[in-house]
Amino acid sequence: MNAKWITPAVTALDENGHIDIEANKRIYEHLIQGGIDGILIFGSIGEFFALPMEEKRNMVREAVAYIAHRVTVYIGTCSMEFEECVEFSNFALEAGADGVMVISPYYFNLPDRAVENFYDSLADRVNGPVLLYNFPDRTGYDLKPQVVLNLVRRHKNIVGIKDTVGTMGHTRALIQTVKKEFPEFLIYSGFDEFFAHNVLSGGDGCIAGLSNFAPAVASGFAKAARENDLAALQVYQQKIDGLMAIYDVAEQFIPIIKKAMVLCGVDMNPGCTAPLLAADASETERIEEILRNASIL
Repeated sequence: MNAKWITPAVTALDENGHIDIEANKRIYEHLIQGGIDGILIFGSIGEFFALPMEEKRNMVREAVAYIAHRVTVYIGTCSMEFEECVEFSNFALEAGADGVMVISPYYFNLPDRAVENFYDSLADRVNGPVLLYNFPDRTGYDLKPQVVLNLVRRHKNIVGIKDTVGTMGHTRALIQTVKKEFPEFLIYSGFDEFFAHNVLSGGDGCIAGLSNFAPAVASGFAKAARENDLAALQVYQQKIDGLMAIYDVAEQFIPIIKKAMVLCGVDMNPGCTAPLLAADASETERIEEILRNASIL
């Protein structure tokens, strides 16, 4: 079965809050050596919403050159300013990215026709593969399976979706609706714990954050799926289920993921963009407990 685990990489910052190019390269190497199938730069966990465009462009140039096609590279290119989104998407593709991922506009709830118009306009002007990004908790509305199918029918360069929805039934409906007509369309879950259910239902895996600090676990899970190793799938599922507690340590999970990475030996500053708060002592203690229980620390 087709089964890939793509890491939505965190973005390492220096002590002054700027993107730390060298630290991010160390993160990418940590992921590649850990066996991850691909890296998404500037997803939600990568704090795309709070970083200056010029720093992001520079990071894309450096990252794509450094990774050098060793794994798949997607770039999150969302901007609430449409022209900037188009320009950044084409910049990333020209730099050598394998595709761009774009969350639909947020802040206001939007009807289906407005969402379709947004992606129609975007796909017409982006010169390469586009992945949709459905995250209703952040946008306030859902990319329905029929909306996705309509878009895929009209645009050959809309090639996949990250479906970050808390019920696997939504992703299953996407698989049943879209893959029947477009079997090569990529459908990834956005929650780690849905990886096995996704691929068993005919999806393509997940783009999910625990792999930032546990790439070997995630890549082992993907390998077990590709080899149809049911016993190993069960072991990895239970390990991921235990690690899901990381997301409950604090309301703001990005600093928690970064702290877990530092505890696991990744050489980086765990700081985040404002207003995200660094993990405090009690949160760090809880992270350590979760990692020890999973035999990662």
